[in-house]
Amino acid sequence: MMAAKRKRGALAGGKAKRARSAPSAGEAAAGSGPEERSAPPQEYRIPPPVSQGKWKNKERVLIFSSRGINFRTRHLMQDLRTLMPHSKAGGVCEMKNCNKCIFFEAKKKQDLYMWLSNTPQGPSAKFLVQNVHTLAELKMTGNCLRGSRPLLSFDPIFDREPHYALLKELFIQIFGTPQYHPKSQPFVDHVFTFTVTDERIWFRNYQIIEEDASLVEIGPRFVLNLIKIFQGSFGGPTLYENPHYQSPNMHRRLVRLSVAAKFREKQQVKEVQKIKKKGTKVLVEEDPTEVVFETPAEEKPVEIQLVKPESKPIVKDKKKLRKIQRKKQKKLFRTEGSA
Repeated sequence: MMAAKRKRGALAGGKAKRARSAPSAGEAAAGSGPEERSAPPQEYRIPPPVSQGKWKNKERVLIFSSRGINFRTRHLMQDLRTLMPHSKAGGVCEMKNCNKCIFFEAKKKQDLYMWLSNTPQGPSAKFLVQNVHTLAELKMTGNCLRGSRPLLSFDPIFDREPHYALLKELFIQIFGTPQYHPKSQPFVDHVFTFTVTDERIWFRNYQIIEEDASLVEIGPRFVLNLIKIFQGSFGGPTLYENPHYQSPNMHRRLVRLSVAAKFREKQQVKEVQKIKKKGTKVLVEEDPTEVVFETPAEEKPVEIQLVKPESKPIVKDKKKLRKIQRKKQKKLFRTEGSA
């Protein structure tokens, strides 16, 4: 005879095991009689969990990237996975049971694009990511509990424009941690802010200080420049196209053209200066009134010297000159005495 298989948590006869409780002091005093001693013991009551709610929102976000990303993008992905306990890394959405995804696409090893998509039906949005600063790079003083649920703060313009309202719902579903998620903590100590300035969406993460409800930045921070919103996931009909968007290639081309224009302007200035230097000088006619206040100088008589002037001895030292004069005087005296 094969032994009967037992179900987990149940006896072979189908009766579940019951945990027995230790009798209290009052029960021990009351149960001293022989009749009460034979009464069946009471069951333990397991206390309910801290959060009596049920995990209903099964949102899972897949965060992955293409080839060719740099170190800053890799650190940004790691920061987002740390701040979003309902996220998963790598793989395929269907295999990971994810219905939202954040895809980082790198081009030319210098341009970074971000796709936010609702898989598989859509919609999806494509952004150009600018001014990326990671947690390790900023070193802010703010801090938050790992796995805590964030508040989401949006600019008032998200309720006015229809395309911003669509992006707001997409941000809520992706960045909002579901309530009672197994990996989340039942605390709210930081806030994600989405602010629209200069036709761009600025993302910031702040800590909420309990004492005075002030905000201290934690990081990371980045700027999203909207390109297009598609009806499907990573494609389909275009719902909205940003008219203020300028591609990085066009921006770099305009910068090069401006630099080239400045260089050409300098070259033209140099050529004009060379032409001015080489040009013939225009002679100015004499002004007849210039001679009015000139007074003629007195003419000196011209003297013609017919005799060659005596050459003077060049003496460098004054003492030698005196010696020569003394010798001449002595010679004169001798000649006079002999005469």
